[in-house]
Amino acid sequence: MKKILIVSTVSRQFYLFEQGNIEVLKSLGYEIHAAANFSDANERLDALDIIRHPFDIQRSPLSLKNLKAYKQLKKIMESENFDAVHCHSPMGGVLARLAARSVGISPVIYTAHGFHFYKGAPIINWLVFYPVERYLSKYTDVLITINNEDYNEAQKFKAKKVIYVPGIGVDTNKITKVSIDIDRKREELGITSDTVVLLSIGEMIKRKNHETVLKAIANLKDQNLVYLICGKGELESYLKGLVKTLGIEEKVRFLGYRNDIPEICNASDLFLFPSYQEGLPVSVMEAMSAGLPVICSSIRGNTDLIENEIGGYLLEPDDVEGFAKKINKLINNQELLNNMGNNNKESVKRFDKKEVKNKMEEIYKYI
Repeated sequence: MKKILIVSTVSRQFYLFEQGNIEVLKSLGYEIHAAANFSDANERLDALDIIRHPFDIQRSPLSLKNLKAYKQLKKIMESENFDAVHCHSPMGGVLARLAARSVGISPVIYTAHGFHFYKGAPIINWLVFYPVERYLSKYTDVLITINNEDYNEAQKFKAKKVIYVPGIGVDTNKITKVSIDIDRKREELGITSDTVVLLSIGEMIKRKNHETVLKAIANLKDQNLVYLICGKGELESYLKGLVKTLGIEEKVRFLGYRNDIPEICNASDLFLFPSYQEGLPVSVMEAMSAGLPVICSSIRGNTDLIENEIGGYLLEPDDVEGFAKKINKLINNQELLNNMGNNNKESVKRFDKKEVKNKMEEIYKYI
């Protein structure tokens, strides 16, 4: 039986993003090993049927603990006769490719879930991450990118093969065919049937930039709308304070972490996503699958998904006035809102999980 080692920084990578790949590898007869810092392990890992190899990898490239982690990973690779390595995350990609090179394991696959250098990124990102990724690409048999900007940049590297795979995909059928009584779901959320429902999904962190939408909503005082935010994060208290400062407490609901995202998407009218940085956002694909138009930032990843003025609008992340105007335009034009939502429902099919799994099967067969 062939054996493959999947390497990442944290173990949640395996159940959040690798389930599809694990299913494909099992269907091809692989024994699957996983190496990560398992300090974040929980019961969701148990269902994956993978052989765990804990090591002390750290997310920060400046941590000296990664020197120890590199030696640990080499020992893991030396102790097993792996036929291939598939690595993820910046530090996982660095340590795994160096260790595999040292031990003599080939082929090596690296998935870049959004390079840390991108258009508009801080110059320090380009100075630190770009030369590292460029150098290590020569030790990479297959470099997988998940958006077009990264794919084009990776063409300048020295990987044997650069392939575009649209992220982890989305189960469009699960969201499209969800059985829901919309009025009852809205009642559960404390929303009347005649209220326009705006939705964002994402951690309450700086990168997700919820501030822009909150400030835009403050400019729409006369509209009968409510804004739902699904997610938790370090900025939750700050954002709740901002809501009070803006005087929009009656228009905003903080829903926290949710297990009913498909239902909430189907009970909403419009999706908002002003993020500063993305790879290929699953939440936008989920919203598209539910037939929602999307107003989002014109950044890498988002531009792969949303066609401006066809599936919604692409704006600068901090364009508060622009977000307010486009929200106002859509919620007052039901025909346009429906047309954009229907366009998204159709265009998102090319990002379906089945399509992704087919591409990954071709890659794994190639190795």
